[in-house]
Amino acid sequence: MFRLQTTPLSPTELREATIDPAAGGFCSFEGWVRNHHLGRPVARLEYEAYVPLAEKEGTRILDEARERFSILHAVCVHRTGPIEIGGLAVVVCVSAVHRDAAFEACQFIIDEVKARVPIWKKEFFTDGEEGWVRCDHCGH
Repeated sequence: MFRLQTTPLSPTELREATIDPAAGGFCSFEGWVRNHHLGRPVARLEYEAYVPLAEKEGTRILDEARERFSILHAVCVHRTGPIEIGGLAVVVCVSAVHRDAAFEACQFIIDEVKARVPIWKKEFFTDGEEGWVRCDHCGH
């Protein structure tokens, strides 16, 4: 399951969606909003997405992870809209029979989501300036 949402993320809810009696391993990733970027203090972030394409590409990435790694379940949820410092921007949860597959799939999913899903991040700095984050790896 891949989805975008404007409300706060619940890692516990997402973890529960991956529970399986056949699972021997679980791995998760939480992307938090930090208070700095390239030495500049950040006040908050705002994410925007092209929702139809983002959901389609996110689902495709999860399907690829299932094909490539021996995993049982995978979920990824990304926030859109404003997020304060310390807030969760993205959560990935993966369960698998063995831990190696869970670790590898989790990293694959977050790397591919950041590279391929049309989600854009705008930073609001403490000095009042704001700007979209440049994406050097997008479209590779």
